[in-house]
Amino acid sequence: MISRVESAAATRRALLDAAADLLDGGGPDAVTLREVGARAGVSRGAPYRHFPDKDSLLTTVAAEALDRLAEQVRAVRADPRQPPADRLRHALSALMTIGRRRPHLYRLMFTTPAGDPAAIHAATRAADRAMDEFLAVVGDLIGAGQARQFAALLLTSAHGITDLEVSGHLSADKWDITAEELVSTLVSMIDQRARSA
Repeated sequence: MISRVESAAATRRALLDAAADLLDGGGPDAVTLREVGARAGVSRGAPYRHFPDKDSLLTTVAAEALDRLAEQVRAVRADPRQPPADRLRHALSALMTIGRRRPHLYRLMFTTPAGDPAAIHAATRAADRAMDEFLAVVGDLIGAGQARQFAALLLTSAHGITDLEVSGHLSADKWDITAEELVSTLVSMIDQRARSA
């Protein structure tokens, strides 16, 4: 027999999955609590028992994505078989893969969270965790003292590269370089600086 708590958790999970699917299919405008409930196969009022509004639901979807990204980066960092520069390339690749495959979610992950305080707190905590993991990967290569400076350079570059690629403005035939090669060039420059220091 399923307990009430298990049932509520299953409903919440179904709502989040439905919201993520709708987001992927049409962006934030495609996500309504009514449509999320219909997709999840629950009553019209069920979404409101778990999320006070659409912003809180979308913020929770973004928080979960940030948590998954943090786990991916942590796993990359924990791999002792790869040198620090390769771990950094893989961490950036994990971020860029989200932007390529799920552009609406990607933008949502880097939008100021909205909704109820609990959802905002969860999203902020997840973003901080993802940032801490990424800073640790950068610090392994360049040193903790300069990690923030170079992390900012790498993240802004990765965002720009991803946006250009997704919008079709970054193609190998136009620029004679791929997104991966651009990231590799950035990481190699930072690696050389770390070695010379």
